[in-house]
Amino acid sequence: MSDAANLVTLPDAEAALAALAERMRGAIAFDARFVGIYSGGAWIAERLAAMIPGDHPVGYIDVSFYRDDFAQKGLKPEVKATALPFEVRGATIVLVDDVLYTGRSVRAAINELFDYGRPARIELAVLVDRGGRELPIEATYSGARLAVAADLSVVLARDAGGRLSLTTEPAGRPDEGAPRDA
Repeated sequence: MSDAANLVTLPDAEAALAALAERMRGAIAFDARFVGIYSGGAWIAERLAAMIPGDHPVGYIDVSFYRDDFAQKGLKPEVKATALPFEVRGATIVLVDDVLYTGRSVRAAINELFDYGRPARIELAVLVDRGGRELPIEATYSGARLAVAADLSVVLARDAGGRLSLTTEPAGRPDEGAPRDA
């Protein structure tokens, strides 16, 4: 691990999740649909649906084919099927991701959502907002904000018991920033 990685103080992922849920509680529609961006956003969407009062069905979206940097990064080793078990048209959608950085995954997710219909509204919930946007995209709700050097990726991991944790790793690896089941 680089010296820069040792200088980053990461929030506790479980505490950030609790803070995110608290910020969302009472602010989102009772029937908002949660759409988690694979994989870390999917894990968080499932947990949020259980933590926030209301009827929040959960769907999942894989943005691999919608990213504008697909030609540079290539296809992830494990592309997953998008599963939206509810009507998108006219719905309030809360798009959920683990780490918001450049905004490209969120833009890709919004593009894909519109292939399923035009939502009434889309809000964005992220576990961590690390800044560094390349697109004009901002989270509606975030669990934690932090500054991280551009040469590092913030990675969400989940252990066998479902507990979440955050780590950093050098950016630029083929699986850069990919969430991990531990």
